[in-house]
Amino acid sequence: MIDYKKKIAEIIAEDEALNMTPEEILEWIEIPGDTKMGDYAFPCFRLAKTLRKAPPLIAQDVAARIEGAGIFEKVQPVNAYVNMFLDKKEYAQTLTEDVLTRGKDYGRSEVGQHRPVIVEYSSPNIAKPFHIGHIRSTVIGNAIYKLYDEIGYDVIRINHLGDYGTQFGKMIVAYRKWGSEEELEKDPIKALLGYYTRFHREAENDPSLDDEAREAFVKLENGEEEEVRLWKRFRELSLQEFNRVYDMLGITFDSYAGESFYSDKMPAVIEELKEKNLLVESRGAQIVDLEPYGMTPAIITKSDGSSLYATRDIAAAIYRKEHYNFDKCIYVVASQQNLHFKQWKKVLELMGKEWQKDCIHIPFGLVSLEGGATLSTRKGNVVFLEDVLNEAVQKTAEIMKEKNPQGIDVDEVAKEVGIGAVIFQELSNNRIKDYVFNWDKVLNFDGETGPYVQYTHARACSVLRNATEEEMARIRKGDFDAKYITSDSAYNLIKLIYRVPEIILDAADKYEPSILTRHLVDVAQSFNKFYHDEHILVDNEDEKVAKLALVESARIVIANCLNLLGIKAPERM
Repeated sequence: MIDYKKKIAEIIAEDEALNMTPEEILEWIEIPGDTKMGDYAFPCFRLAKTLRKAPPLIAQDVAARIEGAGIFEKVQPVNAYVNMFLDKKEYAQTLTEDVLTRGKDYGRSEVGQHRPVIVEYSSPNIAKPFHIGHIRSTVIGNAIYKLYDEIGYDVIRINHLGDYGTQFGKMIVAYRKWGSEEELEKDPIKALLGYYTRFHREAENDPSLDDEAREAFVKLENGEEEEVRLWKRFRELSLQEFNRVYDMLGITFDSYAGESFYSDKMPAVIEELKEKNLLVESRGAQIVDLEPYGMTPAIITKSDGSSLYATRDIAAAIYRKEHYNFDKCIYVVASQQNLHFKQWKKVLELMGKEWQKDCIHIPFGLVSLEGGATLSTRKGNVVFLEDVLNEAVQKTAEIMKEKNPQGIDVDEVAKEVGIGAVIFQELSNNRIKDYVFNWDKVLNFDGETGPYVQYTHARACSVLRNATEEEMARIRKGDFDAKYITSDSAYNLIKLIYRVPEIILDAADKYEPSILTRHLVDVAQSFNKFYHDEHILVDNEDEKVAKLALVESARIVIANCLNLLGIKAPERM
């Protein structure tokens, strides 16, 4: 497909009087917010000093020199700008043919050149609820994985399970005192949550419980049989519960190597830190002093010899670099952990690991409950993610049944739309923003929502079902005349579709799925305007085929973008 911005830069650069390269001009070219001002604009303010001429006069000269170029319908100097209007028919023909030819691959590129990228996301704690707070890392991380795969990287998806640490000492102690296998079998996560919250209630009055928990974790690290058996049992039951939610979301991973995977790799890290004189003893603990860098110390081992989160993250990063030789290692982890990431990355830097700069923390805002309450496993104050997804599916099914749809598998479509609504809600705002979890907002199917975009896809499919096989064959061969799709509503839709590959690159580059989500809403709204403004299934066969070609192009792009967000594109709703 023609890169029009680049092409325009090359045309303007032919004007020797400007003494600018195409690359320099490319940086200046703008897309006007008002379509009446053209498809592209070239500002001439900065040329006034070098050309010793008023910007409006420069704009007039540039416009006069380039208006004969074949890609333009009109070139217009307006004050200090050169406003350029592309040849609508050529633009529409080129775009639709490209989308129809590339199909599912429209938007795909080879920017990554198959370099390895790791995306670590979701990473819930074993033996704790998979609650609504986990959805952020899970769906943002999955979208980032899909975006990087789309632009040509080889992506490794890692679910770095929180399956190690002192909390397991607490869980083991609590289970021994108050738990039973029967309770675990009946409802594993809720039983484990009950043990964990009771431990913290009891420990407030009996601090010796914390000492017991630390002892239990040290035994676990030392491989004591009973502690390891219980830990494995908690892990196995938790994964069964988690995978049920991942199946609902359509999410899979290449590795579930959690913190425990690196337990035998930490001694080598500690030894290297000693050899490089980076370890300092502090109250019996081993630390790396980061005060010279404006940070609190990074604790490597506690006074009882047990490891910490930072130690395991350092070991994990070293293992991943050696094992995968990653180009980037992307960590989709809440903004609460900003200091933690700065600390262990600084430790890696002090160890001489220059590649630590390629370990990238992608923070996101936190979820709180209405009334200001924060999600807390210790207090049992959680909203189970599975409950949210099931409620969304149930509500969607009720709405669909009220409409009495014919020829639709209501249960299947309700699952796709309900879960899609929850995912879209998560990805529709800038990831760094905090938000309050609210059932009504999450399950609101009106406005700029996932169901609205999915319904737009289904509407396009409905229109296409009215096409004959001969008409679809003409569309697939590119046998149509784009002069019939140059109206304002058609042309605005075409321009939005054209920008999709650029939007995908921008969303990946900024690790911001909401960039794609917002653009997708724009595409859906523009399609619906085209649908309402135009009579698509007209008697004139050539006009009908051209309009159907645009409908099919929009359908392809909407489906592709929904897929990049981890959302299904139903054909009927």
